[in-house]
Amino acid sequence: MEEILNAYTARTGCLHIVDPALCVLGEKCIPHEARNVASARRFVRDIAIEWNTAEAVPEIAELLTSEIVTNTIVHGAVNPAAAPPVHITVMREGKLMVVETCDSSNTIPQIRNAAPTATSGRGLTVVRELAHNWGWLPHPNGKSVWFELVAWP
Repeated sequence: MEEILNAYTARTGCLHIVDPALCVLGEKCIPHEARNVASARRFVRDIAIEWNTAEAVPEIAELLTSEIVTNTIVHGAVNPAAAPPVHITVMREGKLMVVETCDSSNTIPQIRNAAPTATSGRGLTVVRELAHNWGWLPHPNGKSVWFELVAWP
């Protein structure tokens, strides 16, 4: 198993946790364009449904995926015109569902205090409030941003 995880990490440049109990449920790459966020949402929601997660998990995972993928597209490229595809991984670690995105920027994600009338700036606040846990990790090609949901009893 360790060889598989090492090969995966070398290929993608990111991995939330290197743990033998980790199971990759699905991976997807989407072009680095805002119109593809819906595809990422459906992908994660479908995995949550297929793997029989708890009742509210598919919808919450879909919402949080939308937030971190949007942040990856808006803030996660050194050169947006030449940005690599957004890599999304869905994993299971025990009772936790982990969703991770990787990008080419080393800019640290920041939770902002959006004005009441602002039309953006609340994404990571939503992630912080609804996820069991969330965070980011640097990797040689940028960073990964991830969230965890308690998905299985």
